[in-house]
Amino acid sequence: MAFALTLSELARLVDGDIVRSGLDGPLTGMASLDAAGPHDISFLGNDKYHGQFLVTQAAAVIVPRGETAGPPSTGLVAVDNPSLAFSDVIRYFSAKVAAFAPGVHPQAAVDPSAVLDPGTVRIHAGAVVMAGARLGDGCEIGPNCVIGEQVVLGQNCRIMANVTVRERCVLGDRVILQPGCVIGADGFGYEFHEGRHTKVDQVGIVEIGDDVEVGANTTIDRARFGKTMIGEGTKIDNLVQIGHNVIIGKHCLIVSLTGISGSTQLGNYVTVAGQVGIVGHVTIGDNTILTARTGVSVSIEGGQTYGGKPAMPMREQLKLEVLVRRLPKLVERVKALENAALQNR
Repeated sequence: MAFALTLSELARLVDGDIVRSGLDGPLTGMASLDAAGPHDISFLGNDKYHGQFLVTQAAAVIVPRGETAGPPSTGLVAVDNPSLAFSDVIRYFSAKVAAFAPGVHPQAAVDPSAVLDPGTVRIHAGAVVMAGARLGDGCEIGPNCVIGEQVVLGQNCRIMANVTVRERCVLGDRVILQPGCVIGADGFGYEFHEGRHTKVDQVGIVEIGDDVEVGANTTIDRARFGKTMIGEGTKIDNLVQIGHNVIIGKHCLIVSLTGISGSTQLGNYVTVAGQVGIVGHVTIGDNTILTARTGVSVSIEGGQTYGGKPAMPMREQLKLEVLVRRLPKLVERVKALENAALQNR
């Protein structure tokens, strides 16, 4: 009960306004609308869940401004963005459960030349921190991670289990690496010489800006020379492949199963949907949106939405889809005309 909120405290936490007070009682948990119980907080973030909202058992629901429906016993707190506000609730309860406890586990292997303060970082069992690595205050290194030689981590980074950050890579502040991702593996570089694929040395690094999150089992390759760069605030989903010498701008979104080939540049605020493929050595302008399964083979200007293979402005892609759907009927008409012509001979 020590972690409970009142409805007034919830409103202050999410910077919202109480629309309806509901029943008095402590708010001790959080759940989706259909699973919430009489002491849970939930949220209405999408109109398609409005039916669930009307019958929810939640004690309190965070709703968009203007919403006044819902069960009469459910308290309502109105905000501009319910989904974003609910993140504050998640952080409130998760912080109570998983408080940061600094220290180096006795089964971790930390090289004596690594630079860190054991009183301000947390290193779990099985982690390896190699020679010359530097860890900022507040960093947490999960089980079985490998932090390579001369790697630099900024403050308050969270490196989840089984992550590898290879030698000399640089991470900014508050970077989150989800389980299994690999930062700084060799780029896929070979020269065909005398009948063989000969490996080209990859001696650059990966540099990741502040507030970047990288999803589980995503790989970001080191540059052949120089830097592969991920800009501040960019969020990368699970199972994404980013090739060597790629430069990604600030506050981009890159969704799962996307592949970005080497030496490609993305501007700022680019959104890349699932299963997009981008060839190497092209440039994608600021504020571009690439819809799912788009194939990018040439440089494209910013500020537009693209789809299809090859990528084209979305309006053109939609027109093409309409025409493709008409093809079966068009084929039938052509056959009918051919048959009619044969009969009239």
